[in-house]
Amino acid sequence: MKRISLTQYLVEEQRLHNTIPAELRLLIEVVARACKTISHSVGKGALGEVLGTAETENVQGEVQKKLDIISNEILLEANEWGGHLAAMASEEMESIHPIPNRYPKGEYMLLFDPLDGSSNIDVNVSIGTIFSVLKAPEGMGEPTEADFMQAGSKQVAAGYAVYGPQTMLVLTTGHGVNCFTLDREMGSWVLTQRDMQIPAKTKEFAINMSNMRHWHPPVKRYVEELLAGDTGPRGTNFNMRWIASMVADVHRILNRGGIFMYPADLRDTSMPGKLRLMYEANPMAFIVEQAGGAATDGKQRILDIEPHKLHQRVPVFLGSRDEVAVVTGYHQG
Repeated sequence: MKRISLTQYLVEEQRLHNTIPAELRLLIEVVARACKTISHSVGKGALGEVLGTAETENVQGEVQKKLDIISNEILLEANEWGGHLAAMASEEMESIHPIPNRYPKGEYMLLFDPLDGSSNIDVNVSIGTIFSVLKAPEGMGEPTEADFMQAGSKQVAAGYAVYGPQTMLVLTTGHGVNCFTLDREMGSWVLTQRDMQIPAKTKEFAINMSNMRHWHPPVKRYVEELLAGDTGPRGTNFNMRWIASMVADVHRILNRGGIFMYPADLRDTSMPGKLRLMYEANPMAFIVEQAGGAATDGKQRILDIEPHKLHQRVPVFLGSRDEVAVVTGYHQG
């Protein structure tokens, strides 16, 4: 079988759909190259002295791992000089990162979670990088946070890398979802799955069950029905899977179906969920919808949410369309 590289795929997509101009292709290639570098650091683990915490906190008040900081720096340095970006924003940084004046500016803006699933770093469980690409608004001067306040439906590309037994890059530019595997010997990304599709029905769900006592009634009702099995109202035995790394959980759902849930709960009613809209929910919702699935915050489609701040948090229900519809219906009803 002929091996298709990431670059060849992007060039052919541009010919087919005219949606990946040279600047966007360069941006995706640079992000993919940065993910390759992160994969190398992750793979070294203790041998590279990259495990453990860095004794610092990010803007979210979360203790940073050494690899969080390393991954953030890799993505910033890789993307600064290429001339394809106007600005970047990272889950690890308080405000946006404008492109330094010594470099030319481009018409795209990049958002990323440099290393998702940080709690899994030191125990050798799959983690990943999530990214989202927006167009800079027409006539934009010096970029500000306000320029990033675009609904997820405005994304021109989104993807994630998963650092597991194989390193994979999953990508959408608005015409389906494709998966590339890193050939470590050759150092190249090779197309290994085309047009990934999430089954509409599923018998698997992913949620942190330890928080059940804090959930709002619609989530509690929904999960209790799943747990009731074939003698309950759903008439089906469901299995639970929870990796505590959104990238790994979503990757499983993309390959065999399921529903991933990270709801808001009663512990802090001022915090509407834990996952970040701009760095996690939007790119994952774009990917999931392009693979035939659905993604809501319990009330509305995630991609329709108008953001009002850079580190905004939202509840997330995504995956197999039928199950997302059921739990969203319980919230709406």
